[in-house]
Amino acid sequence: METILATERFSALASPARLAVFCLLVQAGPEGVRAGDVAEAIAAPANTTSNHLAVLSRAGLIQSRRDGRSILYSADYDAIRDLIGYLIEDCCAGRPEVCAPMIEVARRAYCAPASA
Repeated sequence: METILATERFSALASPARLAVFCLLVQAGPEGVRAGDVAEAIAAPANTTSNHLAVLSRAGLIQSRRDGRSILYSADYDAIRDLIGYLIEDCCAGRPEVCAPMIEVARRAYCAPASA
């Protein structure tokens, strides 16, 4: 991943509201969430939510698809994997002792039981 793309993706997540939208979509899974449901979940007006979704979409972190008259938004898991890979591979510069704590956190998060 190029540094410019990584910077754009991190920048898109540098807002508490956009981070909340992103987390909601990651947790929702590939099925996605309707735009109106996203707005309701983050307690934001539709136009504000639309802006957040557009920023995340332009950064390549989420995708959208039409479902009848609705638009469903979902996380782009390949983009997320690439961004995490960028942190581990590029930032750690091949030094496993630097990357080990990040890898351990990712392993625990992956293996943790889903909260009810």
